[in-house]
Amino acid sequence: MKKTAAFFCAVLMFFFLSTESFANPKSAVLIEKESGRVLFEINKDEPLPMASTTKIMTALIALEEDNIDEYFTVDRNAIKTEGSSMGLLEGDKATLRVLAAGMLLSSGNDAANAAAVRISGSMENFVLLMNKRAKEMGLESTSFETPSGLDGEKHFSSAYDMALLAKKALENPDFAAICGAKSLRVEYGNPPYARTLVNHNRLLKSLEGATGVKTGFTKKAGRCLVSSAEREGVSLICVTLGCADDWNYHTALYEEYFAKLESVKMDEVAVKIPVSGGEENTVSAKSLSVSASLFEGEAEKIEVLISRGPFVFAPVEKNRILGKVIYKFDGKIIAEAPLLAEETVERISENQGFWNDIKEIF
Repeated sequence: MKKTAAFFCAVLMFFFLSTESFANPKSAVLIEKESGRVLFEINKDEPLPMASTTKIMTALIALEEDNIDEYFTVDRNAIKTEGSSMGLLEGDKATLRVLAAGMLLSSGNDAANAAAVRISGSMENFVLLMNKRAKEMGLESTSFETPSGLDGEKHFSSAYDMALLAKKALENPDFAAICGAKSLRVEYGNPPYARTLVNHNRLLKSLEGATGVKTGFTKKAGRCLVSSAEREGVSLICVTLGCADDWNYHTALYEEYFAKLESVKMDEVAVKIPVSGGEENTVSAKSLSVSASLFEGEAEKIEVLISRGPFVFAPVEKNRILGKVIYKFDGKIIAEAPLLAEETVERISENQGFWNDIKEIF
């Protein structure tokens, strides 16, 4: 059944790519969400303007702050900006969570700027924070100049970097919940009152299993889209920069690769690990069950590696992490599982230790 679906998806993809109306993007990538494995790419590392997909970073930083539900008065100058807006007015009160919703659903430049000033005191200082986080995440082709994504000479990223950023952002449950919502009821204003924000991401309504993430557009960048979707245990992230027909392009890629991939349960690993200073000489350890998204025939070629120390010191508590199991395909990590102690091993008493030493001598 998967082969038949994959064939028709391949035909559909060929039809789209061969038509003038379905122009190729300047840059594109499709990755497997859990492992980051690249499944498809076009110029994935080329630095390009990324418009409002920038707000993925801004919203993530905002949602990582303390007291994200605390109301404050937005900066009057920060909200005076061009482009898309969530409708903030001078004197309005909002929270960082509400502003993140305004960024991810309404693509509010005013929301991004207001959050930046709240967090760092100024947009300039916030941009420094954005670039610091980008470096920490290993985004090698990324430079931020604005919190909102308005064009700038030093404002660019690559499709691959944006996919890695989305992967990290989706690990934050608040971020994932907001960007995956078709609409949200939030409260802001002076005084705050309830209103509904509608998500600009059309795939949330048209694509089966869509879960996020963010749209973007400027005249310089063209249409930009970072999206994510999940079906039957397979999670994918797709990014296009400068793609005139991004909705259809993403849909075609998802249909093709969901038809080809399946979630495969990895073999669990059980080992005995030496214990130093314990009532038992060894402790049993077993890996947690994990799955990986694989193409047909790849499961038989998985390499299994165990990463642990030569021994552990007692006491050892049950379910203590003693190492990890690494699953590789073609030299690249596709899944990891912690190695957990299956029982408790108590520390040997000093008196027992003395007599054990005597026994060792004889």
